[in-house]
Amino acid sequence: MSTDTATLVRRSARLETDDIDFDTFRTAPLDAESLRCLRYMHDIEGHTMCYLRDVLVTRAHKDPEVTSFLAAWCYEEHWHGEALAEVLKAHGEPAGEDRLTALRARTRRRDAARPLLFNLSSALTPHVTAVTMAWGAVNEWTTQSGYGRLAERANHPVLRELLRRIMKQEGRHIDFYMAQARARLARSRTAQRLVRFSLAHWWAPVGAGVMPRNEVRFLAGHLFGDEKGGAQAERVDRQIDRLPGLEGLHLLSGAVKDAVRKGVLIGEVGSGCNGNGNGPGSASSAA
Repeated sequence: MSTDTATLVRRSARLETDDIDFDTFRTAPLDAESLRCLRYMHDIEGHTMCYLRDVLVTRAHKDPEVTSFLAAWCYEEHWHGEALAEVLKAHGEPAGEDRLTALRARTRRRDAARPLLFNLSSALTPHVTAVTMAWGAVNEWTTQSGYGRLAERANHPVLRELLRRIMKQEGRHIDFYMAQARARLARSRTAQRLVRFSLAHWWAPVGAGVMPRNEVRFLAGHLFGDEKGGAQAERVDRQIDRLPGLEGLHLLSGAVKDAVRKGVLIGEVGSGCNGNGNGPGSASSAA
């Protein structure tokens, strides 16, 4: 294990929330749009374990450096979801185990096939770990940026502090995935071609495989659809450009433009969700 990875693993920890006053949200609740984003983020953080299952049926499980990091990564992501659950509960929303049980029940048919597909892809190419590491880097960059944009748009001091702490841990996740992706891409042109093809044809915003389309479009439009959000999306794309062979994909900015265009056309972006998450496109179908 490299020194950098060992340091990341040693520094992994449960998110510190003992001093976060979640009761503040009862007297100073979030606006409807921010709460809708938070439901989405809670559900996807809670789905991390299911994605980890898929990655571990590939040859990635043979690399002890990767598995050491993934154990720490999944642990931290779990507590991110638990912290977001506390915010939802303070708003009288279903959260935590009950909400995740319902989500997994709705996606069980799709999820049943995923380990087989991941295992098959691993049998077909030795570069599947390069794909998962690059994919992880893209997802962590976009997730961290999404939290930052939500903190700005919600403009709620308690939420801002909570998301700052989550973003700090996400930054360590970015460091690992980026280093792994860069190393694997730098030593193989075949890996570059495979990763580029995979991202260009199959990547979508985090959670697009689990959440309904209108929720994905709403999140993308609300967080990245304005001038500041567009600039942030382009910043993420420039980070992706720095990985060998991945320049010019414009993944996030392209996804945002597509989400805003389609959302506006069918009246989804900007629409609300009721207090139980059963408004337009409540969670029913992960990254």
